[in-house]
Amino acid sequence: MVENYFGEAYEKPMVALWVTLGVVLGVFLLVVVVLYNRFISRLNRLRNGFAAMDVQLKKRWDVVPQLVETVRGYASHERELFERVTKARRGIELAESAGPERFSHEQDLGAGVAKVMLLAEDYPELKAGEQFLNLQRNLSEVEAQIAAARRAFNAAVTDWNDGVEKFPGNLLAGIFGFRVHDWFETPEFQRKVTDIQL
Repeated sequence: MVENYFGEAYEKPMVALWVTLGVVLGVFLLVVVVLYNRFISRLNRLRNGFAAMDVQLKKRWDVVPQLVETVRGYASHERELFERVTKARRGIELAESAGPERFSHEQDLGAGVAKVMLLAEDYPELKAGEQFLNLQRNLSEVEAQIAAARRAFNAAVTDWNDGVEKFPGNLLAGIFGFRVHDWFETPEFQRKVTDIQL
């Protein structure tokens, strides 16, 4: 036995055990703090990516009514298509901010807008109109910005999902309730290759 500064007796092995436990606990807490902060950084990148994409989606959302009204004047018989676009637009408004339902409505809206643009091909006087050309230009720019924002958002989702699913982050993710996030995928109609007949 050894006496400490206050004259109390203690055993060296007991002190070594407490010091070792303290060091292990300190390292464990440090690892937890580092992993948690990494999750928060990833979550903020994910939120930022969605916010940037949401701005571009809102731009498209704002252009759609003008586009539909412009084309409707020439193709009033395409009522079902216009209703589908309007329904998708309304669904976006009512859906959860970054949930799968919102992404589904966004894809429906994108598909509907593409069909409206294709429909305009059948009406040369519509295609030549100044208002339609301006809307087409705006929509083309917005779609390019959406594609770029979607790539950035999906990169942030991939980083987030890697943290949630890989060890040891998956242990901490389960404790704090972090879940895998959905990608905003390219709509099915954009993935299909269209044959061009000559």
